[in-house]
Amino acid sequence: MHNPDRPFEVEVVERVEETPTIYTLHLRFTDPGIERSYRCQPGQFNMLYLYGVGEIPISIVSDPDSRGPVEHTIRSVGRVTRGMEMLRVGDRIGLRGPYGRGWPLQEAEGRDVVFVTGGLGCAPLVSLIRYVVERRERFGRIVILQGVKHSDDLIWRRQYERWQRLPDVQVLLASDVGGPNWPYSVGRVTVLFSQAAIDPDRSIVMLCGPEVMMKSSIERLLAIGVPPEVIWLSIERNMQCGIGHCGHCQLGPYFVCHDGPVFHYPALRPWLGVTGF
Repeated sequence: MHNPDRPFEVEVVERVEETPTIYTLHLRFTDPGIERSYRCQPGQFNMLYLYGVGEIPISIVSDPDSRGPVEHTIRSVGRVTRGMEMLRVGDRIGLRGPYGRGWPLQEAEGRDVVFVTGGLGCAPLVSLIRYVVERRERFGRIVILQGVKHSDDLIWRRQYERWQRLPDVQVLLASDVGGPNWPYSVGRVTVLFSQAAIDPDRSIVMLCGPEVMMKSSIERLLAIGVPPEVIWLSIERNMQCGIGHCGHCQLGPYFVCHDGPVFHYPALRPWLGVTGF
């Protein structure tokens, strides 16, 4: 019997350099039986293990029903992620997962779905956007609000442009600092709310990104009449074990790796933006 705490071996079958510091790894299980049985939900994460270096939690960005490689988009910011940056096609690493609670798919069906993201915080939402786009008949209007610090930080521009061309989809992009050819809004993601077509009575909202950004966005959502009960968010903390044992990611009564990373806003409201325990 497989020990769930031991990683499976996966092979890099494709590597995409999104920006000089962000890359996407497409990983395939080397065991065909694991490849066939692996299942995940939008919003969950895997623990990726670079042998001899360490392990990190990384969001899954591929559609959960895709039978292709599992995709992870990674920013090179620490010892493990810098080591993974050196991986090339054919290299092998370890993978545990999936872990955590994903986005509320059943609650979203039949409603307009509003996505609000900041920076690479878009990664935990991309798998859900892909899920909704591929199953348009089950959802209402899609509204995507994406903010970045600098226009050069925007990844997946073609993907956003492709989504923008779909029926009943509104995509709004903003950058704190716009480059010379930046055609979208300048400012924080909250500047986009005045342009967004959000029906408070029909919408469910999914947020991901820096907590200060999510708090500001939630204030704007509540101000236009969106009920707190339809707001969900994914947060990042110091997740190390992925199974709620080590306690590094404890936030109030919750372990983010086990009880989250997706939370219902009314449950998380007292702890949002609180650092440490």
